[in-house]
Amino acid sequence: MVCRFPWVGGDACGGLLRTIFAGKGEQTVNVPKFFKDFRRPDHKPAFGALQIFRYIGPGLLVTVGFIDPGNWASNIAAGASYGYTLLWMVTLSTLMLIVLQHNVAHLGIVTGLCLSEAANQHTPAWVSRPVLGSAVLASISTSLAEILGGAIALQMLFDIPLPAGALLVVLFVSLMLFTNSYRMVEKIIIGFVSIIGLSFLYELTLVDIDWVQAGIAWVRPSLPEGSIVIVMSVLGAVVMPHNLFLHSEIIQSRQWNLEDGAVIKKQLDYEFFDTLFSMLVGWAINSAMILLAAATFFRHGTMVEELPQAQSLLVPLLGNHAAVVFAVALLFAGLASTVTSAIAGGSIFAGIFDEPYDVQDNHSRMGIFISLVGAYLLLLLVNNAFKALIVSQMMLSIQLPLTICLQVYLTSSPKVMGKYANPLGTKVLLWAIAAIVSGLNVLLLWSFL
Repeated sequence: MVCRFPWVGGDACGGLLRTIFAGKGEQTVNVPKFFKDFRRPDHKPAFGALQIFRYIGPGLLVTVGFIDPGNWASNIAAGASYGYTLLWMVTLSTLMLIVLQHNVAHLGIVTGLCLSEAANQHTPAWVSRPVLGSAVLASISTSLAEILGGAIALQMLFDIPLPAGALLVVLFVSLMLFTNSYRMVEKIIIGFVSIIGLSFLYELTLVDIDWVQAGIAWVRPSLPEGSIVIVMSVLGAVVMPHNLFLHSEIIQSRQWNLEDGAVIKKQLDYEFFDTLFSMLVGWAINSAMILLAAATFFRHGTMVEELPQAQSLLVPLLGNHAAVVFAVALLFAGLASTVTSAIAGGSIFAGIFDEPYDVQDNHSRMGIFISLVGAYLLLLLVNNAFKALIVSQMMLSIQLPLTICLQVYLTSSPKVMGKYANPLGTKVLLWAIAAIVSGLNVLLLWSFL
């Protein structure tokens, strides 16, 4: 099997193990039998508890994309303005996201191609080039929100001006991407997600939540007067185009012998567990944002119009520690999501040239460069940071239907997926989601015109 992540060397498992045990490329070492078994061509992983942990990771990298600063702005606005009533939108958005992410991961597992490569190989240029080109622009818009969020957090914590803070975020992310292997980046991201989750868990212990009312709101749709813009912004912030490209690429870091149908089936099982677990983590963190805003700002009748304001308002309500924890969590959210948006940008751009993502390859590096530097240059033109976050979500909304339709076409094609093409029921569900997302995002765009 050809490694999708050549910077770890050799085949997907063996190169990584050589790096771990030798520390230098292709040196010959005595690898323990336990790890040698993973490299056997007839290896068939069992669906066991320890094996499952080897597959946790790709989904969590995707998760940071929908707990990014754009989500913070949407969720805090939702909770501060409407209390618990819009929690159902987080539930609906997450369910739609699970279906879409699981489906696009199938593409990567079955074909060995990311969404960008598959589009380049299986659709005519007049289709693939506009969609992938707009996806690159969407990755810039995504990185803008992520970098801006990290810069806002640095301003909260250390009073660093936004342009300087944004430059520090770009430099840190570039250092992570160009000096660490994929697996190291993955571990760092998982650490960031854990810090974000624990931060909100701590903040929730400081407030009095009406869990009965929240439980009802999670499952009962409600549209308070004037809430449609926030409802659609929550949707647009959760279902993001760059995450679909990202998941189809990074899921292949868990490949085994995928010429064996039984092994592919096991891989799909593991992937679904990883996706389900990771998306539920994202659902919990997004819900926690709304719960916190509802229990503090909404309860006291306080409107929030920008993230630094939210931090300052927490001080008299919950104390200095809560405000600092809020800013630290935002910083890690900005850093983590900037890493994943940059990887997505590199994957999309490399796919245009029919290549997999490889941080050592010029096309992947160029995609990362375009995503980060393009976003930073746009940020220098920003006058209102909070509005910039909203506008960045609008730009994603414009591109999102194109990516979803492309994905559904590819995963429904027997030519692309063989016997793993979407069955009729899955196709109906996916096209229904595409129609809902397209309609809501058109309305979101229209509301700002």
